[in-house]
Amino acid sequence: MSLIHALSDVVALAPMADAPKPGTDWDAPPASPPGMETVMPEWVGWAKYVAIGAGILGLIACGVMMMVGRRNRSHLSAEGASGLLWVLGGLSVVTLAAGVVPAIVT
Repeated sequence: MSLIHALSDVVALAPMADAPKPGTDWDAPPASPPGMETVMPEWVGWAKYVAIGAGILGLIACGVMMMVGRRNRSHLSAEGASGLLWVLGGLSVVTLAAGVVPAIVT
């Protein structure tokens, strides 16, 4: 009998007293720590506010790049047009985050 087989037999016979019972520790619903019930929604709101403001500035910057790059700077215009997709993608992730994450976690 090899050492690996002997160790696997010992591990298999060891009592699992510290293992959590099914449905108790691992399936607990998300709960906020004491005192964070009002603070965390404020932080999320501020983060969304800043992200949406940055998205608005990003759309403006893409529009300016497209306008300036119209003549003799077609590369700048193409960068502005491709930037629109990234800004809109980022804005959609920000606006959907508060609805998608709780649906996945719970």
